[in-house]
Amino acid sequence: MQRRLCLALPFLAAPALAQPAGWPDRTINFVSPFLPGGSTDIVARIMADRVAQRLGNNARIIVENRAGAGGSLGSDWVRQRAPDGFTWLLASASSHGTNPAAIPHQTPYDAVNDFTHLAVLGDAPMVLAVPGNSRFRTAQELFAYGRANPGRLSWGTSGAGGIGHLTGEFMRFQAGGFQAEFVPYRGGSQVQEALAKGEVDYALEVLASSAPGLREGHARGLAVTAAQRHALFPNIPTMHEAGLENFRMATWNIISAPRGMDPGLARHINAAINDVLRDAVAVQRLATAGLDVLPGSTPDSTREFVASQVALFRDIVQRTGLRLGR
Repeated sequence: MQRRLCLALPFLAAPALAQPAGWPDRTINFVSPFLPGGSTDIVARIMADRVAQRLGNNARIIVENRAGAGGSLGSDWVRQRAPDGFTWLLASASSHGTNPAAIPHQTPYDAVNDFTHLAVLGDAPMVLAVPGNSRFRTAQELFAYGRANPGRLSWGTSGAGGIGHLTGEFMRFQAGGFQAEFVPYRGGSQVQEALAKGEVDYALEVLASSAPGLREGHARGLAVTAAQRHALFPNIPTMHEAGLENFRMATWNIISAPRGMDPGLARHINAAINDVLRDAVAVQRLATAGLDVLPGSTPDSTREFVASQVALFRDIVQRTGLRLGR
């Protein structure tokens, strides 16, 4: 799997568009389908402030958390809203990639066709982490213990069937198929709390969600799922360095809305989003939050991107024989 998954698509810069007459004349509701404090929530709040500034003096965007089911609950809520431009979703690799690929019978929407996909924001690696006082100092030690002690390890991530779950299952498969008890949590902040308390032996979570715990010593990073070490934590090796050859997995964020939005309005919002993604200050803020920005998407290329990611994750599930369920 390629680290910069988004780059496979032909992103074209969207032209700046005139403000649609009378819009926005009320608050835009920007749904983050995970708990406050997690990586998706952090990105949503950074984008809400800056996109609002580009939509006119009357624009106001508020972030609302509707967490649960790996992002599916909030996503389905957005799906059922009117396509008038006043409800947005910060979709993720879990809500619109792994959930529909791994547990389609429990995902109540078509990730590609039930939404107006507005823009790709960027992608980010996952991190394999253990509690700060864990006996395991390297990923190799963790894998060796797991193989020698089937079922003795426990691990957690945000939601069953989400990007962290699929990454963790694929990691175990690549590391010799050791057995470990899976514990799903509602969001990244809960995963970090579980690590700090030692409730699980290890976790697979988005690097941005894990960053505070890693910096404060409540958790220790053993490996990142990127092709290279990440600038935020250059001391943490890659999965490849830890012995899982060419192991790469990225989560990502896009902004979507209910299906049926006026194409002109969709292009206008896309232009505002891309303008933020080209702003140096915003790029730095997002990088600190763990998101590597990918400016230049269009609504059409974003839809194509979602379709390609669902296909990618379905292929992983099929090749590994994984059976994920909540």
